[in-house]
Amino acid sequence: MSDEPAGAAVVLGARNLGGAITRDLLASGWRVATVARTPPDLNVLETEGAITVRADAADPEELRDALDRAAAEVGPLDLIVNAVSAARPPDDGTGFGGGAVATATVAGFEGWAVPAARQAFVFLREGARALERRRGTLIQITGAPARRANPQRGLIAAGMGGIRALAHAAAQELRGNGVHVALLIVDGIIESPKTARMSAGMPTDGLVRQQDVVHAVRFLATQSPRGMTHELVITPAGDRWLP
Repeated sequence: MSDEPAGAAVVLGARNLGGAITRDLLASGWRVATVARTPPDLNVLETEGAITVRADAADPEELRDALDRAAAEVGPLDLIVNAVSAARPPDDGTGFGGGAVATATVAGFEGWAVPAARQAFVFLREGARALERRRGTLIQITGAPARRANPQRGLIAAGMGGIRALAHAAAQELRGNGVHVALLIVDGIIESPKTARMSAGMPTDGLVRQQDVVHAVRFLATQSPRGMTHELVITPAGDRWLP
């Protein structure tokens, strides 16, 4: 898509990263529809030029309808970005990520692992359908646990590992049809209002700039069909862990 003019895009998620991606695409000349459940976030983006659709991106029927409505407003879709972080962690005292496998609860597994993989599956399935008659790009954004599991965070890693597996499979299945599937792994905490409390006191080189993630999305969205990237990893400058 690198030699083509900006086209029509849908961004799933309107708060923080989803909003930043929407604004960047609008500034780059894309026609953008944003899908989210939260009217206040959608209202802000609507005043900035986005078409907004209220829907649950984890619900297959709602997402399918939202993509159809978006295409009717902005035109045949060239790009769909999933910036939704799906999780329903239970209040079981195990902390972020689900806790140790030996003491984690089934409710914890179903809250940390299942929603993430399920929502990515819904996105990839419905996104593939929306692009089936047109070359385009699906970008799935996920976090560091997709690359490796850490102690106390095996459950969240299971969910994000599922996201990675689904994206890799879809990339191979859809490439022959001209659909580019890219997995964007943000291997670190994104510096944003959402993470302000979590990242308080951390050095800035230990955080990922939100704008760098936004730029990565635009890079993936404008690649030539002769040079597709199927997985891209962003790490903060202060991170010394390498694969």
